[in-house]
Amino acid sequence: MVGMIAYPLKFRAIYKQRIWGGRKLHEVFGKELPASEKIGESWELADLPKDKSVVINGELAGLNIREAIEKYPAEITGDEDFPTPFPLLIKILDAEDVLSVQVHPDPETCRRTGRGEPKTECWYIISAADDAVIYKGLKEGVTREQFAEAIEKGTVAEMLVKVPVKRGECHFLPAGTAHAIGPGLLIAEIQTPSDTTYRVFDWNRVDDAGNARELHIEQALESIHFDMSGDELPVTTMGRLVDCEYFKIDNGHQSKDCEVLLSPGGMKTLIILSGLGTILGTEEEPVEFSAGDCLLIPAAYKGAMRFAGDTHYLTVTL
Repeated sequence: MVGMIAYPLKFRAIYKQRIWGGRKLHEVFGKELPASEKIGESWELADLPKDKSVVINGELAGLNIREAIEKYPAEITGDEDFPTPFPLLIKILDAEDVLSVQVHPDPETCRRTGRGEPKTECWYIISAADDAVIYKGLKEGVTREQFAEAIEKGTVAEMLVKVPVKRGECHFLPAGTAHAIGPGLLIAEIQTPSDTTYRVFDWNRVDDAGNARELHIEQALESIHFDMSGDELPVTTMGRLVDCEYFKIDNGHQSKDCEVLLSPGGMKTLIILSGLGTILGTEEEPVEFSAGDCLLIPAAYKGAMRFAGDTHYLTVTL
């Protein structure tokens, strides 16, 4: 097989209607959202059974992420035997209202119970209302019995660490952390490829038909790490934001007219939070980028990012 001429891959966003969503993805990033729907999530890069990101530019346009990698594994990933699924799920979240209190299982819990897919994640705060908060882990000393009693009483929030947040913070949430996102937040979420979510409390909320959302209390209690306090979880704002076994995230800022070289040797994903510019190699057409874009830079790619305006972006590597 003749190898591909490597180039930055762009993808079609997958929009998810959520009871807590809004329209900020259009207001901030100009995304063409379905009309009259509350869109809470824009999946920028996904390889799940029912949702796979589709390439929208260049030779691979029309193929989903898995098909593209199967066609050119070494050129894209640097590994002829790259495993599936693609090991990242990248989203932008618009939390106009508060999200449910929930937890995601870790690998050991999934093995023990025989269900679900493990999920570790982090939240980068793109913008935040003045009074915005997240709920991040359990308060010190909260036991399984106390938490179960709080579920019955509807006082779960009192068991959680309530954290005021502001733009530019990155919050790491390992699997097993009970958590919730408060209203007024726009967030870039980088996580392992799982859609397993166990809700334990939804603020007594109902949908337009008057129905409460499903809760997963037993599964959640099996998944929460009661020996880990939310006060122990890190918050970062500069440089290397996350360095865990699943992914690494670096914070980048570049001024107008600057240039950053992209050298072969390691696949990376770029999440453009603000600004715009062009990525130009030696053998392919230039690829433009702007705020809200997510680009996969193949391992074999050689080129440069040229910034047409002050730009803020995240670089995700494995």
